[in-house]
Amino acid sequence: MSTRPVALTPAQSAALRHVRETALRDRPVALAAIARRLAGSGADHRPEELVAAVTGYGRLTVNFHPDRLLADGRTVAEALADEGVYRSQFVTGISNGGLTAYPGGDRDRWEERLFGGAYQRPGVRARERPTYGGLNLLDHPDGACPRFGSCHLRLRPEVLARSTFCFGDSHLGPKHLGTVDVCEPILAALLEATAGTGISLGVAGMDTGRLAATLLARREQQAWRPGAAGRALDDYVEAQIHGGIELARDVEALVVDPSFRDTDTGAVLAGIADRYGVALLFHTGFALPVQAVDPQFRGPDVPPLAARVHAEFARPGELIDAAVIGRAAASVVREPERWVDRGPTADTVQHLKMLWHVLVRFGAARP
Repeated sequence: MSTRPVALTPAQSAALRHVRETALRDRPVALAAIARRLAGSGADHRPEELVAAVTGYGRLTVNFHPDRLLADGRTVAEALADEGVYRSQFVTGISNGGLTAYPGGDRDRWEERLFGGAYQRPGVRARERPTYGGLNLLDHPDGACPRFGSCHLRLRPEVLARSTFCFGDSHLGPKHLGTVDVCEPILAALLEATAGTGISLGVAGMDTGRLAATLLARREQQAWRPGAAGRALDDYVEAQIHGGIELARDVEALVVDPSFRDTDTGAVLAGIADRYGVALLFHTGFALPVQAVDPQFRGPDVPPLAARVHAEFARPGELIDAAVIGRAAASVVREPERWVDRGPTADTVQHLKMLWHVLVRFGAARP
């Protein structure tokens, strides 16, 4: 395991500094909000205890689809194996959210606001941009942000020091920002949202007291337990990692969806773990009968697409799972003529993303 420090570029350092200064400005109000929520819940905890739990035991995860294709024809997994580096959308040109990472694009504008223009300075290269993940405070086995991929990298604790955070997705223009040493605005926003909705990081039935107790319980480090998925599609603490992600240096585990067992993609992922010295783990995955695809959750275009994906890409006896959707997604890129009856390719790609969201929300643990 390498522990060499990461040398940040001037742009990366400026981005971290801007977020930290913003969080310091907001810290007093956030501390008061945390204390108020704890007192109102009857929880016998001090704000500093929760802050210590977040900063000491939160883990960064970076979700990704290993079988999606890059512009050069390689899969994401193959590129990871070849290069040993996880790259941002500004470099790869693909996304599991919105493909807006180019100068003047939406993500470029979000980052300009979020980081005080640090990455818009003259001479800043695309590879300097941050990579995106989530702070997995509840240790969800499917990662902090499964909407962005079926597998995830679990990063080493050292990476927290060069990460910034916002509550919710950065495209929404979040008001609550933080760093690992000034995380009070993030914690306050999380407690406020939990009190208002009864849902915390994808888990229903939460209140402030239960959330506080759960966070504090993580002081005791536990072995990997691939239990119930978190399914946190729209409720997460986003992380922006500055200074890159190198597998051998920054990753402690590669957590894989079980649908990739005994597949070419699975073999590549196993090779990555072996080559770069990271643990290979599996979560329980998601599987859904095609007739159970909900027409309301992500729109009426998804069920007919699900039926087609299942009919054309599922093997006998297979339910819809990550690997089945991935085979369809690869087909859209490799043989677009096969899909012309559905309209623009971009629409089909978007609907496949929505099908993945439906699978995460409603799918059962894969048998």
